[in-house]
Amino acid sequence: MGAALVVLGVLLFLIIVVAVYGVAIYNRLVRLKNRYENAFAQIDVQLNRRYDLIPNLVETARAYLKHERETLEAVIAARNTALAASKKAAADPGSPEAMKGLNQAEGQLTGVMSRLLAVAENYPDLKANQTMAQLMEELTSTENKVAFARQAYNDSVMTYNTGRQTFPDNLLAGPFGFKEAVYFEIEDKAKREAPKVSFA
Repeated sequence: MGAALVVLGVLLFLIIVVAVYGVAIYNRLVRLKNRYENAFAQIDVQLNRRYDLIPNLVETARAYLKHERETLEAVIAARNTALAASKKAAADPGSPEAMKGLNQAEGQLTGVMSRLLAVAENYPDLKANQTMAQLMEELTSTENKVAFARQAYNDSVMTYNTGRQTFPDNLLAGPFGFKEAVYFEIEDKAKREAPKVSFA
């Protein structure tokens, strides 16, 4: 009877240790998930700032680029697509589909913005416009902030993914719904760089 109680006591102790360790792993994964979701929220703030600047930029350019209507409409359409993709990704930054959609939309927006800037280079009056220069400076600053926020987000995603893939965390990650997070990357290498702005 005494040996049975000792065995039962040891088993109970092991169960408690495993349960406490399991709770610690779960809480760690929750912290890592919250960290990358917060990092995405910082990207979202900067993206929304950029989305707000683009219509002002287009309106300022519209008076000078009367023959470039197609380019201006492409910029607004790409901006609206990227804004919708950003809202979808902000609702669930862990969704691979939402992040893939945002990556593609941002790539398209960067492409049409580069085209707008290239067209604007051919209009000296537009380049000299003080409002346009100010908007371009704000846009460049925002692009830099997006790049820093994207790096912080990708670092958080890497830490989270590493945590959920390593033993013994991986034993709890799947059953508790901790899915792999997706990086925020622009796939086309030509679109990875922020548009070069020169209205000086």
